[in-house]
Amino acid sequence: MRLLVFATLFGVFLDAGDALQIQCYQCEEMKHNDCSTPEYIVNCTVNVQDMCQKEVLVKPDGIHYRKSCASSGACLIASSGYQQFCTGRLNSVCISCCNTPLCNGPKRKRPVPSAAMSSPPPDRLLLCFLTLFLLPLT
Repeated sequence: MRLLVFATLFGVFLDAGDALQIQCYQCEEMKHNDCSTPEYIVNCTVNVQDMCQKEVLVKPDGIHYRKSCASSGACLIASSGYQQFCTGRLNSVCISCCNTPLCNGPKRKRPVPSAAMSSPPPDRLLLCFLTLFLLPLT
């Protein structure tokens, strides 16, 4: 009986629908960071593309941006491989990787973390307490 209860609670907390998917901005050769608007948001391939990538290219006609989803391996290799070309001068190429939703967009202010964000939702907490309370003591 206890095994069934613990398995049920584990399933409730696990949320089987939570796949590892991230959203990123995606565009090719855009000027002036124009592709950081909702129409350029894409869902990356689940469990494959786990990072967002941003390329900043300095060309004679201005700064161009390329943004996309990427696998962590490919993105980190590309960013380290182009490190020497990231000068900020003409023909510079800078590649950065990040792993939070829409992190390859414009820089935003960091939200202040609150205790409520780290605690389980109230309905799950209530379910847990009720289940433990209703279990027969043996």
